[in-house]
Amino acid sequence: MPTIEHKLNITEEEVPEHIRRIAQEQGECPKTKQQTIEQFRSYILEHNEFQLHRNDDKFLEKFLRARFWKIENSYRLLSNYHKFREQNKNYYEKVRPLDLRHLGDSDILTVTPYRDQHGRRILIYRFGLWRPNRVNVDDIFRATILLQELGSLEPISQIVGGVGIFDLKDLALEHILHLSPSVAQKMIALLVTSMPIRTSALHIVNQNWVFNTAFRIFKPFLNAAMKERLYIHGSDMSSLHKHINPEHLPKRYGGLHEDYSYTLWLDMMEQQCAGSGVQKEMEQLGFIFN
Repeated sequence: MPTIEHKLNITEEEVPEHIRRIAQEQGECPKTKQQTIEQFRSYILEHNEFQLHRNDDKFLEKFLRARFWKIENSYRLLSNYHKFREQNKNYYEKVRPLDLRHLGDSDILTVTPYRDQHGRRILIYRFGLWRPNRVNVDDIFRATILLQELGSLEPISQIVGGVGIFDLKDLALEHILHLSPSVAQKMIALLVTSMPIRTSALHIVNQNWVFNTAFRIFKPFLNAAMKERLYIHGSDMSSLHKHINPEHLPKRYGGLHEDYSYTLWLDMMEQQCAGSGVQKEMEQLGFIFN
């Protein structure tokens, strides 16, 4: 396999033509795009339900793309996003991304530097490796938010969304003790209802009997649409391959790629984001980079 580069694709020029066609199928029209953004901004001001930290075109476009350019749905997503930020300021404010390096060392979560056959990045959780006495659940949320916010800066990801794999190998009762309904609700908010990047599908693999207990905690917070996009595969990787081509998966899931650590994304941020517009955007959210 060729070397995979950890790099954010943050410019519109990096959007391939076939992804542009998908965007148009979703309701994005180059001729009326600016007009729709203006209508969305006016809709926000008319309702005046919350104070945004920014309302520039680039920011609003993320929410419109995430909800197929439907203004009311985009507004609902923006409202959820604002509410989540207000209720969980400790996940954003004064958070130093480099202080989250221990999550990469533990291999609890990561995002693939490559994309699947639909252009989506893959967010992978390996909860069986989580040691609650060493890694606070709040740090898992902080790391997830960091990845989601970075992903939402990529026009390609804004259009096609992302996909999640929950690898539950070695999930144990000690993990369930830390998965309260509040934790479940926040996780669903991050992956489904409150971030300007769609989670197109969630795939559960390598689950054991403990999963049934965990699922009972999460299930009440899944909406009907998300339940339809939830796939449970067990150890049958051929089932997973019906959704994600193996050439776009790590070897551990019957694919071709090596594992890529979360720490590689942190290294990328240090190199690509230092002094850039990306750093400025993340600092506006409360993250600290110096």
